[in-house]
Amino acid sequence: MSSFLLYGANGYTGELITRLAVQKALTPILAGRNPQKIAPLATELGLEYRTFTLEDTAAVDEALADVPVVLNCAGPFSQTAKPLVAGCLRTKTHYLDITGEVAVFEAIASQTFPAQAAEVMLLPGVGFDVVPSDCLAAHLKTRLPNATQLTLAFQALGKISRGTATTMVEAQGKGGLVRRNGVLTSVPAAWNTRTIDFGKGVVTAVTIPWGDVSTAFYSTGIPNIEVYAAFPTPVRIGMVATRYLGGLLSLPPVQNLQKRLIQNQLPGPSEIERTQGASILWGEVTDDAGKTATSRLQCPEGYTLTTMTAVEVVSRVLAGQFYPGFQTPSLVYGADFILDFEGVVREDLN
Repeated sequence: MSSFLLYGANGYTGELITRLAVQKALTPILAGRNPQKIAPLATELGLEYRTFTLEDTAAVDEALADVPVVLNCAGPFSQTAKPLVAGCLRTKTHYLDITGEVAVFEAIASQTFPAQAAEVMLLPGVGFDVVPSDCLAAHLKTRLPNATQLTLAFQALGKISRGTATTMVEAQGKGGLVRRNGVLTSVPAAWNTRTIDFGKGVVTAVTIPWGDVSTAFYSTGIPNIEVYAAFPTPVRIGMVATRYLGGLLSLPPVQNLQKRLIQNQLPGPSEIERTQGASILWGEVTDDAGKTATSRLQCPEGYTLTTMTAVEVVSRVLAGQFYPGFQTPSLVYGADFILDFEGVVREDLN
């Protein structure tokens, strides 16, 4: 069977995934809330489409009843993941998404026992969030099995989509997250700063509440985790400012204004920009004796990589390669899964 349901096909990343899936001889059934946004792409590619709202439980179940897998590309996932996961548990459908939201990972992880009972896999984060970093974390764990501290970082050289920008707006004022002794712990935005060599000299990076703060704990068991991202100085200053402006930035009128401004921008990077872009990931583990292991991953641009990894995971699940319950990419497909993709190079630094 090559058919699966792709919810959020009208979004920037959803359309990229749809087109690659068709190239790979898969037949996605496109889905979303608005037929005017879904129908043109479905008609162009000769695909079936379905429209329904996630508030309509009966409609969700009907849409999922005859498909083995749903790939959720509709963010913010804080709004879409819960009803789709619930529908997947009722209809015994495997659930995948491309989220990077810590709260979403944790909520889905709490459903592992119902998923095992239903014999379905719940695998969020099958895109740039968090396939490469999760695989890097798992690789580092094999290099230093007794590690108690994991630090991950990335440098994304390219633009972001409107969907990603919208999710970032909604996260303003919520601060950061790290994992301490196995527990998710709130910290201020851009709480810690360090210099990291991504391969072309050291740059400054700051902590962010990236999905691996959640998922890497399940993948590796390492109890202390921080994730950093390299940003230009003005962006880092703006992140620190949200510590003091968080209340204002969280007000609905302010959020709505920012979202309207985002909608006036282009949907995302162009094909040329994606081709010219790149993403670099760095990771380090440390044990209680002070021993460390450090590795880097060079990867394609983030949206390009998301498209590649999401389609590959769908293909593998359709082929029967899955484990019931909540999973992470490396738990199902191994630390070397990321090396299956063109343009990915892994380097062990010590």
